[in-house]
Amino acid sequence: MRYAFVASHRTRYPTRVLCRVLGVSVSGFHDYLRRQSGAAADPDAALRAELRAIYAASKRSYGRHRLVRALRDRNHHIGHKRVARLMAEERIQGKTKRRWRRNASGGSSTLAPNLLDRKFAPGAGPTAWVGDITYVATRQGWLHLAVVISVQTRQVLGYSTSDRMTEELVVKAFANAWALHPQRPGLIFHSDRGGQYWGNEFRQLLQSHGVVQSMSRPGNCWDNAVAESFFATLKAEEAADPYSSREQASQSLATYIHGFCNPARLHSALGYQSPNAYARQLRAAPEMASWRPFSGSQIRAGTGA
Repeated sequence: MRYAFVASHRTRYPTRVLCRVLGVSVSGFHDYLRRQSGAAADPDAALRAELRAIYAASKRSYGRHRLVRALRDRNHHIGHKRVARLMAEERIQGKTKRRWRRNASGGSSTLAPNLLDRKFAPGAGPTAWVGDITYVATRQGWLHLAVVISVQTRQVLGYSTSDRMTEELVVKAFANAWALHPQRPGLIFHSDRGGQYWGNEFRQLLQSHGVVQSMSRPGNCWDNAVAESFFATLKAEEAADPYSSREQASQSLATYIHGFCNPARLHSALGYQSPNAYARQLRAAPEMASWRPFSGSQIRAGTGA
């Protein structure tokens, strides 16, 4: 089977290359992995546990080279590509000396600047979306959830779920949001500095739509407070306890977002209106006639992966 061939060789060759050569889709391959995970335990489970333990013992400083050496010292016959894949999936990143460059204002920057600059007030203003990733516990293991939220209306515009922490997770979340809510060039997309958000595929996706990328300052979670607040609410109201399976978690998250969070939940930042109701109010305001927030009817089930 072609998917099985991809699974057995992805430690040696990039997944996208294997899928292209064999004529199968990457999303179809990940669906195959999810189906397989229900029937068999993760073959890398023990290795992942040791990888996390070594990383924690190093005070979260080890990069790929030191992790490979440490694993080999523990009698694991493992290569750099496999460790790199596991690090990406486990969201592990070593500490490195950053190369800074001066910008026109005399400051220093890497990756993307913090253009949003904590301008979180809802309503009129430059259109901005925020994105982030969180973990949801299930009895089958973690389920990763990536969301895209409107700063102006606090609506969850798109999301994606996966048992893997990959760049594809955030690509799907953004693509789902854009498919329902295309914008004029100039939209600001803000996120933290997670590796998924500065991968080539994601950055090219933003550029192709004329979206301007913004990123939080290093180690400053308050720069993405809109997404952090949503995740805190989600875990208090919906995902407080582990789900029985990843499938149940995905279904419950969809119900929460589409059935309660967007259409019904009273949001303190919106004057205790629901996001959809607030969007309708903005659309009806005379001074907002030329600005088109996201209507409640546009938010429909099916935006998850």
